[in-house]
Amino acid sequence: MSLYSTSYTILMYLHLETVVPCIFLGAYLLLFRKGNNLHKVLGKVYMTLMMFTAILSLFLPALVGPQFLKHFGWIHLFSLLTLYSIPTALIAVKKGQIKKHKIKMVLLYVGAIMIAGGFTLVPGRYLHGVFFG
Repeated sequence: MSLYSTSYTILMYLHLETVVPCIFLGAYLLLFRKGNNLHKVLGKVYMTLMMFTAILSLFLPALVGPQFLKHFGWIHLFSLLTLYSIPTALIAVKKGQIKKHKIKMVLLYVGAIMIAGGFTLVPGRYLHGVFFG
């Protein structure tokens, strides 16, 4: 029998399908010209995908490391970071607080994409098996 149930596998793949584009969208948004229509459109796509991926991740139980409430692990803190950062960054940009928006988006990318993404490569996790077999 597989380590992963069918529902876990479906959620995991949905999570991957929403987060992988964010790796590239987020990098583009951080590195290139800000404030133009392309930035705004891609930013909305990025924020929407990040919200979906954070919500999906809350339904994925932690299979590696300690669990809280027999479900959540430390990596779920990055989901909470995302669920907080996206709306507050959106509010900041709508109020013209561009520096605050930028800080939140940089911290979100570093925390939720780079650090959390790095944790998905530890032994015992699905992506570790994919990349390091």
